[in-house]
Amino acid sequence: MPRARPRAAILILLASAVALTGCNKTMSSLTPGSSLNTASTTPVSLDALAELGEKWQSNPKDVNKGLAYANGLESVGQKDEALTVYQKLYESAPGNAKVAGLYGRKLVSAGKADRAVPILEAAERGDTDWRIMSALGTAYDQQGLYQKAREQYAKALAADPQNLAVMNNLAMSYALEGNLKQAETELRAADALPRSKSEPRIRQNLALVVGLQGRFDEATKLAQQDLPPEQVQENMAYLKKMLSQPNTWQQISAGGNQG
Repeated sequence: MPRARPRAAILILLASAVALTGCNKTMSSLTPGSSLNTASTTPVSLDALAELGEKWQSNPKDVNKGLAYANGLESVGQKDEALTVYQKLYESAPGNAKVAGLYGRKLVSAGKADRAVPILEAAERGDTDWRIMSALGTAYDQQGLYQKAREQYAKALAADPQNLAVMNNLAMSYALEGNLKQAETELRAADALPRSKSEPRIRQNLALVVGLQGRFDEATKLAQQDLPPEQVQENMAYLKKMLSQPNTWQQISAGGNQG
């Protein structure tokens, strides 16, 4: 029987190592909010949320009121309801690339790549926003279309060179494909930039990729730069346990050597 490709093991590790990546998604994303979406993420009161909803309902085509309401919903954890608002805004303004891009990005964050791709592809043709390109790349990664994903990341980096969010997503694309060595190379390039000092997720993803290659001492030193010792120990113990499962380490090693 042929040996399984490493992607399944990589996906399990990346999806499960929540504490290590500092993110609750398969790939840690550093992408900030859209320029359209500028409301505070501080949780709003229920009264304030109801008021935002009433203002938007009075004019459902008002993008600013809709975004304020969606932000309010997200701030209290009602992400499905917020996604519905984004959808209605998108449907009421089909020619607005900014709204389409924001809605597509929210779909990607929700793991709905199949719905996000056509929206983001259309938005990307009418806009040069790196966020749209990067989100489309993430959507392709969610579908296992790694080469198409990296083409989008290349476009995003051409529009905004040395963007840490895009560099991170590019690295994690390689990790998802099983090319851990290239993922490490990309993350080290991002970590070498001065601005990375304020983005611990770059280092934590680097620690994850290094740990997945079995270099636990090195991974521990990287993780210790931002995490307390107890959490680092838990993370390393988790990785060692996962990599000790039958065939997991061999599969990952094989994947890391692929071009």
